Amino acid sequence: MAIKTKKRRKSGRQRGNTTYGHGARKKWKGSGHHGGIGMSGSGKRADQKKSLIIKLYGNEYFGKQGITSRSTAKKENLVMNLEQIQSNIDSLMKKYGKGKDLVLNGYKILGEGELNEKITIKAKAFSESAKNKIEKAGGEAILIKGSEKEEKEKKEK
Repeated sequence: MAIKTKKRRKSGRQRGNTTYGHGARKKWKGSGHHGGIGMSGSGKRADQKKSLIIKLYGNEYFGKQGITSRSTAKKENLVMNLEQIQSNIDSLMKKYGKGKDLVLNGYKILGEGELNEKITIKAKAFSESAKNKIEKAGGEAILIKGSEKEEKEKKEK
């Protein structure tokens, strides 16, 4: 009489073994060693497919194009408070001064702080409080041509 042996499953024998007899873990995964989905493996193995893809899609297929990082895509808002202008008036006049005018092209002037000097400031935009404080000090707030606010005012008239 033959002794019946219990048939053992492979998964039962391989408990605790990550590869289950298939070598490296990557080898038994769905996409295997070939790049991945679609044409993602195109540049591998001595570039044999590269010439075909260049014919089909052109050189722009390979490499990064356009903006590759969100952080570099962010546009920095150039703003300056009146207190910054007051505290750095000498260096600002040397850098941005044209005659008696302070030309801050691309800046929006905000009204935090006080302005003690009579000065003409030309900028892209002004907050209401900044405009009032400049005029109160005896100066003048002039919008630079091409600014958004000035174009809106012209359309309203």
